[in-house]
Amino acid sequence: MKIRVVTGVALGAALVVPSAAWAAPTPDLTGAAVYAAAGNQLSRYTAAGEWHPLASFGATQFAASPDGTKAAWITESGNLNIRERGKTSTIVSGLQGSTPCLTPVWSADSTKVAYPSANGTINAVRADGSSAPRKLGVSKGVCHLAWAGNGRYLAGFTTTGDALYRLDAKTGKTVMVKGVKAITHVQSLSPDGSKAVVAFPEGTPALAARTWPTTFKPVILAIPSGKRQKLPAKGNAIGAYYLPDGRLVMRMAAARTQPRHAADHAHNTLVVFDSAGNELQRLAEPPKARNQALLQVVS
Repeated sequence: MKIRVVTGVALGAALVVPSAAWAAPTPDLTGAAVYAAAGNQLSRYTAAGEWHPLASFGATQFAASPDGTKAAWITESGNLNIRERGKTSTIVSGLQGSTPCLTPVWSADSTKVAYPSANGTINAVRADGSSAPRKLGVSKGVCHLAWAGNGRYLAGFTTTGDALYRLDAKTGKTVMVKGVKAITHVQSLSPDGSKAVVAFPEGTPALAARTWPTTFKPVILAIPSGKRQKLPAKGNAIGAYYLPDGRLVMRMAAARTQPRHAADHAHNTLVVFDSAGNELQRLAEPPKARNQALLQVVS
């Protein structure tokens, strides 16, 4: 089995990947990724080891595109903004601002953005503003939306943080994941929408915040049974993400170091697994990203 170690970072998301393609050979990740630093400073880290500013804003409702080139966020006044190539455009207005958990989400091909609207309606719109918003369905799960790679399913949790729902955009029906009583984050869905990477509260403050976490203890749930899936990596996991082809990327915390000078070079590690749980790659994140939120692994 080929295991490749790359110095860098990476992250990913999903849309429209036929199940037959999941077993096909896939290129190694290069280390490209999008991170969010304090104050919502979004930057892309490239395989060449370079950092490039992507967007900076005061809003807490934001998302980076899977290709790492665009950002979407909802302003305090309720505008859905898109930033690409240094230009910011407002493509939807009249949304609910100032609610940290109501985040937009990108399609896997980075061309569309889904977002919660009034009365639990979830809409999608082309990121270039070339078409009117389209209704995908109505769901009680509107917080921290995740969009499956096949483009059909979206998942989110309730504004009260006591349930997780998956919306079928083809039929308009929703299912509630069993056994979820308290939840703080939905990171991603498997390409076919059958599993979700989530985080559960580790205390009252965590439940109350519901902002995008810098790190989180990942749990993989089957939908709708709510059965927990075994994580393929052992150690201190601080994140997990599904790629469009079914690979799972786990973010592992940097090892604790004793000397002060060693701490300056400590880094997290991304471990990539195939759909069967076999390890494929290990990628070292840059030390600068150690205390930043990982928004996208660019595949």
